[in-house]
Amino acid sequence: MQKNPTHTSLVAVGDSFTEGMSDLLPDGTYRGWADVLAGRMAARTPGFRYANLAVRGKLIQQIVDEQVDVAAAMQPDVITLVGGLNDTLRPKCDMVRVRDLLTEAVERLAPSCKQLVLMRSPGREGPVQQRFRPRMEELFASVDELAERHGALVVDLYGAPSLSDPRMWDVDRLHLTPEGHRRVAEAVWQTLGYDPEDTEWRTPMPATVPPHWLARRIADARFAKQHLLPWIGRRLTGRSSGDGLPPKRPELLPYQDPTA
Repeated sequence: MQKNPTHTSLVAVGDSFTEGMSDLLPDGTYRGWADVLAGRMAARTPGFRYANLAVRGKLIQQIVDEQVDVAAAMQPDVITLVGGLNDTLRPKCDMVRVRDLLTEAVERLAPSCKQLVLMRSPGREGPVQQRFRPRMEELFASVDELAERHGALVVDLYGAPSLSDPRMWDVDRLHLTPEGHRRVAEAVWQTLGYDPEDTEWRTPMPATVPPHWLARRIADARFAKQHLLPWIGRRLTGRSSGDGLPPKRPELLPYQDPTA
């Protein structure tokens, strides 16, 4: 792997994780790790271009159908692909089909860029991860195998102790906080070969006194009402939080800082 490479363009492909949900900007849009990463890369390379095709709620079939060919046609230096985790969280999930679709995505994207980046997605501690852990780890085994076969890089977020901390996750318990997104950007940055800006991104935050029993129950009730029940409702009706939403950066254009 080249040290401190010069990349002129980045295209991000995926779902809400890559869209940047829960890293909310003052104007109501989301930033996220991919925007943070693009900003760092742009600071090193004048004229750096960036596209983010990710849309919340997308399953791996939708990512293949709606994003993969678009990303491949852009012929960027770097493509990041994170997908399939939404599938593993569905009550009924055909893991053979998920692996096949992920393979199709990688086979189409790898030849179209100088460097493809895959990820082992982070997981929050709790009963949801415990229930779906076998599927997640099956997905990540496929990621590792595909990366080796196609020369892709793998960012291991699943194995990072810092990102399993519930404090790194928003109140919906599905999406990272701004600090979580910052650490993911750092992880991808280092995996691409750049000098670290934060050598401790894997290190957990200092321990704090856990909330008492009543506070936890109140938080659980609020979470169930505001996030869990709507999520279950969408699953039962076949709807998605991303239905009808376009990508936030559909074209490969010079990077502009969304906070500027």
